[in-house]
Amino acid sequence: MMSMEVILVKKSKSKVMENKEEKKRKILDVSFDLFKEKGFKDTTIQDIVDRAGIAKGTFYLYFKDKYDLQDYLITKKSEQLFKEAIEYVNKKNIEDFEERFISIIDYLIDDFVNDKQLLMLISKDLSLGVFGDRLSSFVDNKVSIGILEEFEKIIKDNNIPIKNPKITLYMVIELTSSVVFTSIILNEPLPINELKPYLYEKIKKILLD
Repeated sequence: MMSMEVILVKKSKSKVMENKEEKKRKILDVSFDLFKEKGFKDTTIQDIVDRAGIAKGTFYLYFKDKYDLQDYLITKKSEQLFKEAIEYVNKKNIEDFEERFISIIDYLIDDFVNDKQLLMLISKDLSLGVFGDRLSSFVDNKVSIGILEEFEKIIKDNNIPIKNPKITLYMVIELTSSVVFTSIILNEPLPINELKPYLYEKIKKILLD
C-alpha cells in the first residue's frame, strides 16, 4: 500500500504535467487564431505570448521558434483533417479501392473550400500530417499516420499491386496539396470544381501505375 507521501508526490507530478499540456494547448489555440487573423509572417512570438497570457520564456519550453510552432500546428491540423476524412468515408461503406481513396481526397478539398484560412496556414505542406520522418524537431516527436495505415490496409485487402505504398501516397498528397492550394487560393489554372476531374484522373493513374 502506498504511503500518503508517495500519493501526494504522484498527484503533484500529475498536476504539473496537466499544467504543461494546458499551456501547450493554449499556445497552439492562440497561434492558430493569430495565424488565421494576421497571417504567419505578421504574427510575432510576442503577439502569441501576450494573447496566451504566458511569459516569453514559457514559449521556448515547447518550441524552438515560430517556424517550429508552424510545422507542429500544420501537422496537427493535417492529421485531424485526414482522420475526419477517413471517418467520413468509413461511414459511407465504400469498398472500391479507387472510389474510396478519391472520396478521402474529395472530403479534404471540400473542407479547404469551406475554410480557406486553414488552407493558407497549411499551404502546400499537407504531407506533414502523414509522414513521421519529417517530425524529428517536434516536442513530443509523435505523429499519427492513420492515412498511411488506411492506405496500406486498402491495398492489402484488395490485393492492389503497388510496389511502394508510402512513396505512392506521398506523391498523391504532394500533388493534391499543390494543385488544391493554387486552384482554391489563386483560382489557377481553373476553379477547383472544374479542376477536380483532372486531378482525380491523375491520382488514379498514380495509384495504378
